[in-house]
This record gives sequence, C-alpha cells and structure tokens, in this order.
Amino acid sequence: MSPDAPKHSHWCNVAYWEHRTRVGRLYTVYEHSVSIFYDLPQGTGFCLGQLNLEHRSSTVQRTRGKIGYGILLSKEPDGVWAYNRSDHPIFVNSPTLDIPNSRTLVVRKVMPGFSIKVFDYDRSCLLRHTTEADLLDGPYDPNSVRISFAKGWGPCYSRQFITSCPCWLEILLNNHR
Repeated sequence: MSPDAPKHSHWCNVAYWEHRTRVGRLYTVYEHSVSIFYDLPQGTGFCLGQLNLEHRSSTVQRTRGKIGYGILLSKEPDGVWAYNRSDHPIFVNSPTLDIPNSRTLVVRKVMPGFSIKVFDYDRSCLLRHTTEADLLDGPYDPNSVRISFAKGWGPCYSRQFITSCPCWLEILLNNHR
C-alpha cells in the first residue's frame, strides 16, 4: 500500500487455532470480504495451509485436509455472513445466534454450499443492553464469532468446548457500527 493511498479501517481480525494453540499471527481484514482456505489455487486471502506448527497431531492434520476452499467471510449492511465453500460442514457460534439470557450454547451446523449470518448488527445492539453479567461463564466477547471446520462442539457433541476442536477460527469484529 503506498503512503498516499487512503487508509481504510479494518473490520475484523481472524485468529486460527488448533485445539488450544493459536497458530500464526492475527490476519487483519480491510476488504468487505475475505476467503479463508487451506488450498485455493490462485486464491487471495488467508491461506491456512501456509501456517506451520512444529508438532501437529494426526487429528489436526486430517481436519486441515478437510478445509479445502474453506469459507468466504463477508461484511454486509445487515451483518457478517459466512459462506461454506468446503466439502465438509462448518460449525458456528456467535452472541447473535445464542438465545438471549440463556445458559445454553447455540452452535449452528452449516453444510457445504450454504451460508449463515454469523453476526447480526441490530441484534448485537439489543444484546448489549440485555446481557446479564451473572449468566456469563468465563470470558465473553460480544463482538466475536467462532467457526470450527468439520467438527462440532457444545451440548450436542462429545467436544464440549471449541478448544477441543482440531481447527477453528476466531473472528474478532472491530467496531461494527
């Protein structure tokens, strides 16, 4: 980017995790959409296949192989959308997908070729005023989305926490107004 180019604010940062270990640096997104993939010939975006970790388990290696074309994350006027371009499902959790003031974690399964609004701006504004602090269990970021590749987590799965999933993303949204 030349020094004379207009400065655009980023709208999100993306962190890639393998179980409890963050791999690589935060990927900052300035464009309205970004491809996040393992292997996309001549693709532009966040290539997870290029991130190295010294000791990778066989479970992580198998799951990384299922990411393929991954997802397209898109900032739209009504919120943030994820389009599953992989051949395997993705699993999504977001404060705007959860049931307000509920202790139940909602994880949505998104099949290949489908999309989901992973973050709703209007609903987020409402949630800021209704979330009860005593219902929160541990750290809570009202502006983050978690997406797991090929493996689900939560009350309906053997993996109770996203940190038990082999390969997952944390989408940290910047001021979304």
